[in-house]
Order: sequence, then structure tokens, then C-alpha cells
Amino acid sequence: MKVQMKVILAMLIGILLIATGCTNNSEDQEKNQQEKKAESKAKFEVVEASSFSVKNIRGIGYPGNDQALYVATNTGLKFNKDSKWYESTTNQHDYIGFQAVKDGFLGSGHPQKGTGFKDPLGVVRSVDQGRTLDQLAFYGKRNFHFMAASFSGEGLYVISETPEDGLSYGVNYSTNNGDTWTKSAFNGFNADSLGMIAVHPSNGDIVAMSTRTGIYYSSDNGNTMKLITNPIMVTALTFSGDTILFSSVENDNILLKTLNPVTGEQGVLAFPFLDYDNPITYLAVNQKDQNQIAFTTYKNDIYQSKDGGKNWSVLLKDGKKEQE
Repeated sequence: MKVQMKVILAMLIGILLIATGCTNNSEDQEKNQQEKKAESKAKFEVVEASSFSVKNIRGIGYPGNDQALYVATNTGLKFNKDSKWYESTTNQHDYIGFQAVKDGFLGSGHPQKGTGFKDPLGVVRSVDQGRTLDQLAFYGKRNFHFMAASFSGEGLYVISETPEDGLSYGVNYSTNNGDTWTKSAFNGFNADSLGMIAVHPSNGDIVAMSTRTGIYYSSDNGNTMKLITNPIMVTALTFSGDTILFSSVENDNILLKTLNPVTGEQGVLAFPFLDYDNPITYLAVNQKDQNQIAFTTYKNDIYQSKDGGKNWSVLLKDGKKEQE
């Protein structure tokens, strides 16, 4: 099974000079900020979607500045709110490496053709549903399939497949919104491949990674890694407060579990039956209401619970939203 598996002549003259200097600095800062903000020339609106079909789901999440579940797809963002689907009229980018955060979302990937954005996107951030994109790092240079960030925005991680542009091969992290990067040492990591990264919502130093042989956990930006589960295949994970919510495949069964990374205590959540060939690919928890959980599957199904996993509703089946 293949699982598919982002600042002096006189006192009066001196004061005037200082004031003028401040004004110029302010103007320069504003100019720099504008240069780092990309916006489509086409009219941007979020409208109700009567129907759509997606081939690939790239990630899901609950941004802290909105009430909707965001779904990153190969045809742009889809928003689910109050049992209705919405989408944007432009900026339908292929947001690979999608991550919801407190003030919006982060992403990487490729822009919709004709919108004027550079390809690839590097690491960008939006606080307005994708209307504008703040260029954090590597704009027009890099695309990151694996990217994660703390909900608070205090820790940003990418997996670099090549050692260039100031990044080392493997996992790199930034604590200043992508201005500088440091390689995670990954001491103690013995898995045969890298996997999905999850970052603690309020402490960007704490990360977990899913692998084919379990979950590895770190409290120092991935410099020291520790295996905290049995050697099981973990296909998706995220943080719910201090707890890790993850999905594993064990004995041909797809499971949804919780794990306290400090004590090792585990719990099991009930959820609708999934075939062995349709494992969970992405998990999301609303950090403002941790009873709200969503997950996607390999076949592009989306399920959501609003009561901590007691009851589930199907938001999308086979990646299709049919016209009503």
C-alpha cells in the first residue's frame, strides 16, 4: 500500500532631521512590506460552491481567525462552514505543505496559472483566506511537500530535499518566520524515512514525526528524537493541546488514537469504518475548540466531529461535492 502518504546645526534642525529620518525609515519599511506581499490582479471573492471535484487533498486545518475548516486541494482552498462549502473565485493555488495557524494559514506549492504569483511559492502566509500572500521565505525558489508550524506561529519546520538556498538536507526549522534556518540534528532518529511533522500549538520547540515505524518526539526542535510508540505504521498526526492525535495501521485495521507524549498514556477514538486501502492521510484539531476534529483519507473522503469523536459527519466523499 502506498500512502501518500509552509523590519546638526540647531536643536530644531536636529529634531527635523530625526523626524525626517523616521519618516523615511517608515516609508522604506512600508515599501518593503508591500514588496513582500503578493496579490492577484483578478477579483478575489469567497463564494458558495455548488459543486467541485478534487484530485488531491494537500492538508486541512482550522485557522484561528476564521470559523471554517480549510481544505487545501490541487484546485485551491475549499472552506466548509455550517455544513456548506465555499471556494475562492481566483488564487486557486495548489497549496502543498498547508498549515493552519492562529492568524491564518501557511503554505507552499504552486500558484494558479495567470494570477501573477511566482512559481514556486516558497513559504507564504495569508491572513485573509488567500486574498493576499505574505512572502516569508524562498518565494519563487522552493517548494516544500512537508512543512509544519506551531499554531502560535513561533516555530516553522520544512523538509528540504536538496542542500541549497541556506537549507541543509533534511529537517530545518526557523524561529523568526523564515528569516534564518537551522538544521535539526535528529539525534536518536532510527526510522528509514522522514514523515509528516506536527508542531505543538503553543511551544514551537516541541515536534513529533510520523514514520512507518512509529512516532518520534522532540522537545528541542528535533535535535534530539525519541521513539514514543511501538514500531507501528503511523499515517497522520497532529497536536490537540499537549496530546498527540494520530492514526495508525495495525493488523490490517485503521485506528485513531490519542497519546500523551510524556506519560505514554494512550486512548482510542471510535470513527466510521475505513477500508484498509483508504487510510487517514491528514488530521486537524480546532485549537479554539478541541472537540472539533477532522480527517481526510487516501481516497479524498473528509469526516468531521464536533463532539470529540463521539459522532461523525461526512463532508466530502471521493473528493466530490455534488450540485444540490
